[in-house]
Amino acid sequence: MEKLNGKCRSHFCFVVLSVSLFWFFFYYSHSSTLARSIQSIVPYSYVIASSRVDSLPPESIGPRTLARSPNDAGKKSFRSAAPNGGPESCTPQTAQLGKNDVCLQESMNRASAAEDHEVENSNSGPKKPIKDRNPVRANGDAGGVRTHDQLPVTNQTVDDLRVSEKRSVKLRRESCSGRYIYVHRLPNRFNMDMLKQCQTLSIWTDMCRFTSNGGLGPMLRDKDRVFSKKGWYATDQFSLDVIFNRRMRQYRCLTDNSSEASAIFVPFFAGLDVARYLWGYNVSVRDSAALDLMNWLAARPEWKKMGGRDHFLVAGRIAWDFRRLTDEESDWGSKLLLLPEARNMTILVIESNPWSNNDYSIPYPTYFHPSKDSEVFSWQSRMRKLNRPWLFSFAGAPRPNMTASIRNNLIRHCQASRRCWFLDCDTWKDECRTPSNVMKMFQRSIFCLQPPGDSYTRRSTFDSMLAGCIPVFFHPGSAYVQYRWHLPKNHSNYSVFIPEREVRQGKTSIERTLLEIPEERVRTMRETVIGLIPRLIYADPRSRLGKLEDAFDIAVRGVIENVNKVRKGRRKSGPTEDFTEEQRKWKNDLMGIEEDDEWDSYFTAPDTAERYLSL
Repeated sequence: MEKLNGKCRSHFCFVVLSVSLFWFFFYYSHSSTLARSIQSIVPYSYVIASSRVDSLPPESIGPRTLARSPNDAGKKSFRSAAPNGGPESCTPQTAQLGKNDVCLQESMNRASAAEDHEVENSNSGPKKPIKDRNPVRANGDAGGVRTHDQLPVTNQTVDDLRVSEKRSVKLRRESCSGRYIYVHRLPNRFNMDMLKQCQTLSIWTDMCRFTSNGGLGPMLRDKDRVFSKKGWYATDQFSLDVIFNRRMRQYRCLTDNSSEASAIFVPFFAGLDVARYLWGYNVSVRDSAALDLMNWLAARPEWKKMGGRDHFLVAGRIAWDFRRLTDEESDWGSKLLLLPEARNMTILVIESNPWSNNDYSIPYPTYFHPSKDSEVFSWQSRMRKLNRPWLFSFAGAPRPNMTASIRNNLIRHCQASRRCWFLDCDTWKDECRTPSNVMKMFQRSIFCLQPPGDSYTRRSTFDSMLAGCIPVFFHPGSAYVQYRWHLPKNHSNYSVFIPEREVRQGKTSIERTLLEIPEERVRTMRETVIGLIPRLIYADPRSRLGKLEDAFDIAVRGVIENVNKVRKGRRKSGPTEDFTEEQRKWKNDLMGIEEDDEWDSYFTAPDTAERYLSL
């Protein structure tokens, strides 16, 4: 019996093996034939469905989704196959076809990936692989892109795809009309070399940490449940050079044809450059890179078209770090903003000079850098629901050596009130260096005091508004004459103003002033502040928001509008005669008015400029 069972088992195994081999060879032969037949119909198979392309927004169609066969008879291709069967690349004919934005986006992606590889390899520790920045979308993702094995392939499909492809590029170009940006390809000494030498960027701060993650810094842990799940980083307030540069790589309307550009971006890390030499270096060292850059730009054909008036750059510090008035070694900063070439450009800083006509302030970077619209909406909803037991709060340190500062007065006001939360930022017991401490206080406060700091503006203003806290200002230079692209013109809709002279002279009680504001008015102001959040944050530079505009988008739009005014002759550009002339014309440049203004006394007094510079 055992012998018989053994034979049966052997016969059974033989039958199963035979059937398996038969189906294996049958499937292999038929699948190979099918693959050859499909390839004969559609060489380099399309990866997007004709029925879906028309419904996609132009910005969602990246270079990879526009790939076509280089062998299509009688058809010009957007891209051609690289030698030896390598990855596809842009061709010289691309420029003639007017598809510069597609090629540039691909080249920027490759440069970005290479840059990540170089910078990350310069530091120790395990590295994560760089992800493709333009992956082909999977079925079910936004846009509904399907792969070729899910599509019925016919000659009609090929024809439809060609028509849809042309239509999509046309839509993209129409949506980018008047919005194209050309980016100069600077020598690495003006930007990337600084990141490779990040340990030299500051004598006070480890900037290698803060220039990681595209300038966002290390991710924040939410031990105290203060932050949301994603998008929070320990971002340094002076890292905007890197963040803005990386965001520009995700801009929807890049072009490598400068003649069709509405503005030209200069990716110079001006803030990081000057920070290296603010202490202990002579003026020639501080000015070296700026002078070198201006010589490089002036020799370029793109510069000569408008004398640099269509150029712009980001200097992620306050304007006074770049406005050294003399060549005395004891004088502060560089003279970048006073160079003749630079005064033709539009310069974006985190605090502008109210009397200048070419530098514009944009928000300080905060800790929040979302990658999706939903992350912003979720945060706004959370800020609306918070319980805020403190009437007002102040995070700061006294300024005993600055007689013009009212910080000491505010600290006394806060400490004397049971309705105020004071977070001491004194050097020896600095509670403000922990982001969760600061954000927790702002989230639990109705009003947040924002006096001038080392200059008239503070990063704290944007951190507090991010937390839904209504800012209280004491000087118009802290916000009202600064962030005109990002904040409402009617400042009373989102903030409270208490003149600093009244605080200094003891003529007002901050607590009583805030208590007198009707509750309904407070709710309306808070809702306005929360509604402003998208305009005050910089999205993750490795991604792109959907319909929302962030601080970067609004700044770029402002630059383009500014350049258009120069082109049409409605705005003067270039150096003024002297500082006195700038002081007289502050209203017209900033506010667009000639008559008397409510802020005149703050900016036209004889000692105003000197006092501003002393801060």
